[in-house]
Amino acid sequence: MKVSDAVNQRHSVRSFLSTPVSNDLVKNLLVKSSRSASGGNLQPWKVFVINESSMNDFLKFQEDWDKPDQPAYEIYPQKLKEPYRTSRFELGEQMYDLLGIPREDKEGRITQVMKNFNFFGAPCAFFCFIDRQMGPPQWSDLGMFLQTFMLLAKEEGLDTCAQEAWSIKNDSVSEFVEADTEDILFCGMCIGYKDTEDPVNSLRSERRNIDEWAKFL
Repeated sequence: MKVSDAVNQRHSVRSFLSTPVSNDLVKNLLVKSSRSASGGNLQPWKVFVINESSMNDFLKFQEDWDKPDQPAYEIYPQKLKEPYRTSRFELGEQMYDLLGIPREDKEGRITQVMKNFNFFGAPCAFFCFIDRQMGPPQWSDLGMFLQTFMLLAKEEGLDTCAQEAWSIKNDSVSEFVEADTEDILFCGMCIGYKDTEDPVNSLRSERRNIDEWAKFL
């Protein structure tokens, strides 16, 4: 597969089949992804794979978790300004329209959001952590590592969804995976094969015109 094809075909999948994904395949993809750009070669990513029996154990653990979680970070800035606010708003409305969930159906929208926390039914996933001492440059390294993984997964016929939503479950996830106390949870990553029958997977986000964000001097 061409890199350009992988880029065009990759999208956030929010409904997966139960078809298993082998740990060997995930390990191979992670090793390849570790070649992504990393300032000073710090390689700040720390990954915990949840698959097979550990997926069942984790989902049960989540159900039984009865303590409040401390979010790892603020996912979106407060008072998000334009054009970012509109981009986020339009994506949400587009998704809920595909699912037939009107604005006034608050419960239906919450139910959809909560699907994040069972990985949208994906049989495999991983959590990506980073040491608290790291700054924005190292967080950008995580983004490059994750994008590399998602493109390589597409090459293997797999689908993915990067989930910053998991950052609000920092404490529970950290306890389950026994993360170092100096590490915080950046995101989760669903891994599997998309359910082509689910309308949510027809969602394709719009991108702003290049003239709005690039200037050739």
